[in-house]
Amino acid sequence: MKFTDVFLQTATKILAFIIMIYSIYILFAGHHNPGGGFIGGLITASALVLLYIAFDFQSIRDIVPVDFNRLAAIGVIVSVLTGAASFLFDVPFLTQTFDYFDLPALGRTELATAVVFDLGVYMAVIGTTMTIITSISEDQK
Repeated sequence: MKFTDVFLQTATKILAFIIMIYSIYILFAGHHNPGGGFIGGLITASALVLLYIAFDFQSIRDIVPVDFNRLAAIGVIVSVLTGAASFLFDVPFLTQTFDYFDLPALGRTELATAVVFDLGVYMAVIGTTMTIITSISEDQK
């Protein structure tokens, strides 16, 4: 028997979009305010779990064909390489730097190396969390 609930699925489509946008905001606001890659990754994982609950597992797998193990590994590699890159400039591990750039449509914008580190953490958290959750849900069958 396939579970279908029009109200749940309709609300999930709207809520998942809002949750994803909020997680991206938290990710990019993290180097100035509370938040960052870890919290943003958990928020994104919660949106994906909501989609898995509202729709059947295979439908979401077809829409989001991400290998979460690989995503976690890439995230860890990005984070470590970002920290290790500071050694090239003879500064301590995870030293960050920033500068201001004139970007089209955004104007004068600050870009920091902390955002790249946070992006790696974001990917690692999503990958790890979703690997655990999908492993648990597959064991329940």
